[in-house]
Amino acid sequence: MKHPFLMVVLTFCVFSQYTFSQETVENPEKYTAHNKGKFYVYWGGNRETFSKSDIRFKGADYDFTLYDVVAHDKPKGWHVDYINPARMTIPQTNLRIGYFINDHYNISIGVDHMKYVMNNDRRVRYSGNYPNAGSYGENPVGNELTLTEDFLLFEHTDGLNYVNTEIARVDDISNLFSLPNTDVFQVNTVGGLGIGLLYPKTNTTLLGKDRHDDFHISGFGLSAKAGLNFTFFKHFFIQTELKGGYINMNDIKTTESSADSASQEFWFLQRIITVGGIFRI
Repeated sequence: MKHPFLMVVLTFCVFSQYTFSQETVENPEKYTAHNKGKFYVYWGGNRETFSKSDIRFKGADYDFTLYDVVAHDKPKGWHVDYINPARMTIPQTNLRIGYFINDHYNISIGVDHMKYVMNNDRRVRYSGNYPNAGSYGENPVGNELTLTEDFLLFEHTDGLNYVNTEIARVDDISNLFSLPNTDVFQVNTVGGLGIGLLYPKTNTTLLGKDRHDDFHISGFGLSAKAGLNFTFFKHFFIQTELKGGYINMNDIKTTESSADSASQEFWFLQRIITVGGIFRI
């Protein structure tokens, strides 16, 4: 009596294993169903907008502040430099490497290479004093002067480097578009918060002095972002982001003299598009 029972049990086990195997083959779990343990890297470019800023300049024989200074970025547009290894750090760029600690959250480090250029030939308010006032074509009258190039050039063009770490959340919204196979095409929302240091190489010509020509930790920044991620064939993606934040630089090197410095704070907004890859090691 034992042998027929044993045969039934064995037959059931074999049948169950076969059925499970068939279901696994016919309905395998999607690679894109889980993110935990995955790494990603992306590279791309940005355009920036900056708020007005009050900039204070200090030295051994001067201390003055310019109010509501306007600045712009310095884009290259669609250019081969973005993929030229010898020149790819010249345009306004974004580089980020991250790791998913679970299916939704990842931590990352990156560099937002922005460019900040003060608008010259504008009349602005100022306070304080500096030597040889009026000899730079700036025409100081009352509490206003003109930002001539002889008086001041002020740029973070090599660049306004925001070296930061972020924590971000990613959510798959492919079902909203009835996408049949996320391993072929997947749509995700992205949102995150960041904090980091400003490490610019500032190009400043101030009152005829020789400029400081080296990278320097000048302050800190805070940021937040939201965007969309479009993943193709499991491993490749295009990501678009809107990223805004606050920058406070209280120790900007302006000339070769250690006594000379500047400080400013402002808000920024980046429009970013990147390409990247996501994978497990």
